[in-house]
Amino acid sequence: MHGVKRLLWWLLSGTVGGINRGRILEELFNQPRNANELATLLNLDYKTIRHHLDVLEKNHLITSTGSGYGKMFFPSDLLEKNAEYFREIWEKIGKKTK
Repeated sequence: MHGVKRLLWWLLSGTVGGINRGRILEELFNQPRNANELATLLNLDYKTIRHHLDVLEKNHLITSTGSGYGKMFFPSDLLEKNAEYFREIWEKIGKKTK
């Protein structure tokens, strides 16, 4: 199994909060957003969103630009190159639990 695919399986289904991380990634594929926009859109607490963004950024699946409140998040080059793995996993686990 490809390393990025293993990482996505672990972050999306092997850990607490994986479904919320998947929802965040799905939204970031649609459009770059800041943490407040994601919290509002996904109906999650701002601190919860920030935690998941930190996890995703530390694992090189998202990248950001700017700072503070206006900091924008985007899918990383690594994630974009491996988007088919995200979509495959998300179809199996994410759509069922939303």
